[in-house]
Amino acid sequence: MFTKSEYLSFNPELCRNETEVESKLIVQYLLPQLGYPPETWHQEVSFGSIRLDFLAFATQIIPFTLSADFPLSIVLEAKHPRENLDNHIRRLKRYLVSLNVRYGLLTNGKLLRIYERGNDNILLKYQCRGAEINLKIAEIRDILGRDNLISFTPPYQTRPPEQKFDKQSSLEKREKTVKTIAVYHNKGGVGKTTTVVNLAAAISKKGIRVLVIDLDSQANTTFATGLVKFEDEEFDDIKESNILQVLMSEDFDSINEVARKSNFCSPSIDVVPAHISLMDAENDLNSLDFSRMILIDKLVQVEEKYDVVIIDTPPSLNLYSRIALIACDYLIIPSDLKPFANQGLINVKEFIKKINGFRKQIKKKPIEVLGVLANKISTNAKFVKYTLPERLERIPKKYELNVMNSIIYDREDLAKCAELTQSYGNIDISDPKSIFDFKPDSQAAQEFEQLADEVLRVIGIIE
Repeated sequence: MFTKSEYLSFNPELCRNETEVESKLIVQYLLPQLGYPPETWHQEVSFGSIRLDFLAFATQIIPFTLSADFPLSIVLEAKHPRENLDNHIRRLKRYLVSLNVRYGLLTNGKLLRIYERGNDNILLKYQCRGAEINLKIAEIRDILGRDNLISFTPPYQTRPPEQKFDKQSSLEKREKTVKTIAVYHNKGGVGKTTTVVNLAAAISKKGIRVLVIDLDSQANTTFATGLVKFEDEEFDDIKESNILQVLMSEDFDSINEVARKSNFCSPSIDVVPAHISLMDAENDLNSLDFSRMILIDKLVQVEEKYDVVIIDTPPSLNLYSRIALIACDYLIIPSDLKPFANQGLINVKEFIKKINGFRKQIKKKPIEVLGVLANKISTNAKFVKYTLPERLERIPKKYELNVMNSIIYDREDLAKCAELTQSYGNIDISDPKSIFDFKPDSQAAQEFEQLADEVLRVIGIIE
């Protein structure tokens, strides 16, 4: 006799966004077909910095904990139909390995994959197209069906630390270690500075303490955060107190002494400014034995003061870029996805490889590349529908780099907020604002909000 759930069917064409993939494929179809009643699965489950879309248990346990002995479970992750599932494998691996979960299901409605955890990796066990799910549900049930998992006895494994279930998300629970993010591409004009300053503003608005460091002699971030308040070089108050002084001295000019409060966003952020004098000082700085390591030491001194440090880098392979990439934990590579920027990714990858070689010598972990951030992207409807997906797919295929989920479009509001001025008598002084302080309800503000959420989740600041 057939149950009601066996008459259900799934049509991938009805899934137009991530929410519909969750509701129509996972909740309404897959979980019932696999034999999981409502009391055995949970949505939006958080474990520390990890947030799962769905977690289904073979048996009902209330309350539940994760350990080597817990009843087998499945992590189910839903993505937007336009999302490339390859971009989410690394995160799924972290979920399964960290939480000691045997199976992970990853789907965007158009494609369904099942991964199985090994000791410290995950392997693709099964996949099919969304249009085939109805025909192949029995094969999926053979792997993930609740009845099959109940009868399965897991092999002995080394127990990871027990992790308790917690639905509460709190900044107080995050690790105290400061997270340092470099924003780098060796091609100019890809929106690097716009990314740095508005990402910093978005993070600051979440109550997270942010420090921005400008390591580019063009000082675009210094201008963009409103620290240049002079029209005549005679009144230049940055020349003798900027990132150069921080890098030139082991014992003096700490970050605390040089950093300035910027009111370009609210809450305000601290900025270590740059100056054009960086350009002439590179050779002298390069001759110092401690030059590549000094920023690491100076950041340690302020790690109790900030939660996130964002470093703007020059569009080159010079010493300042090296210093930034040696000091950072994470890397964002903004790109407009145009041919020259794409070709530059080859140089970026080689540069990262060399930097990681040096980091290995100083016992520092390799840089974790958060991915290529599609930036300054045209809003033309035909471009977004036809050309953009092809360009996004080309990055992992040709350059073997992940693409971030967030996309920052080339919007007029971003240009306007950076060009604001304030009049002092007969002089107009630059007075830029973040997109959140200029037009908080704009599409550009929403895009940077999404970017901040993505970055903070991946680096473990929020769940």
